[in-house]
Amino acid sequence: MWHLRLVPDDTHIGFMRWRKLAFALSGTLIVASIVLLLVRGLNFGIDFEGGILMEVKTPKAVDTSALRNQLEGLGLGAIELQQFGAPDDVLIRIERQKAGGTEGDDEAAQVRAVDAVKAAIDSSYGEGVDYRRTEFVGPKVGSELVTAGIEAVLFSLIAMLIYIWFRFEWQFGIGAVLALAHDVTLTIGMYVVTGLEFNLATVAAVLTIAGYSINDTVVVFDRVRENLRKYKKMPLPELMNKSINETLSRTVLTSVTTLLAVLALVILGGQVIRDFSLALVWGVIIGTYSSICLAVPILLYFNIRRDTFAETAPETEGRAPAE
Repeated sequence: MWHLRLVPDDTHIGFMRWRKLAFALSGTLIVASIVLLLVRGLNFGIDFEGGILMEVKTPKAVDTSALRNQLEGLGLGAIELQQFGAPDDVLIRIERQKAGGTEGDDEAAQVRAVDAVKAAIDSSYGEGVDYRRTEFVGPKVGSELVTAGIEAVLFSLIAMLIYIWFRFEWQFGIGAVLALAHDVTLTIGMYVVTGLEFNLATVAAVLTIAGYSINDTVVVFDRVRENLRKYKKMPLPELMNKSINETLSRTVLTSVTTLLAVLALVILGGQVIRDFSLALVWGVIIGTYSSICLAVPILLYFNIRRDTFAETAPETEGRAPAE
């Protein structure tokens, strides 16, 4: 019976040979992501920025340029329009309206802005306009959500560090968390470069990417630990190279099947989850790369003691093929 094999069984790719190049590439991308984040910033969605979000379906295709010019004439501040999957479906983001006085005055200002936008749209498109949703997010709620999102990511990294530490050794935990921090940073950098909206769904995407990446990393770490027990005299670079190659088929197959599912979401899932799906595509690729080219090679720079791993297999004197 024929079986699909994306990676041959007997691979001998010298990943350790290219570790310094991988470190340099990843370090450059991390620095670039941080610099761009500080210079350009993220395109925060209404979840974080605060303001008004309206989804409107009109009887005919929307001329976004003409509608934008019309709404900007209302004096409501910054207004963004985006077609939402169909020519007659549009998202309208309106800058939070500031009003002095009490909280009730502030709420009234947001309502007046919505009423003004509805009146302008009705005058252009007549009857049959469907206002599918209208959302209000205040600045206090937005700042609280930013804090909660950062805490969620940090707590997840700490929890994964503790898990890996107890399951393996502290060196493995640090290697895994460094690889995860790399994935999270580059994902944020991707959002800065592309200008995709950064919202609560994005935080969920980042946490999903971290979970996927740690799963890949644990599989390779398991094989490293097994080979540390089995090959007592094999040099560490050679042993780690062997471990990566032995799990490469599983890693690639898992990544490809996951990408197929996520690409289906990108193509068929609609505008609502497209940014989330695109982040997952990026995360699967970058998470696979970090598990192979960063998490395991980082272990070489820690003092891994083979005697800390319990004797579960007879000592093997043989050596794996060279890098």
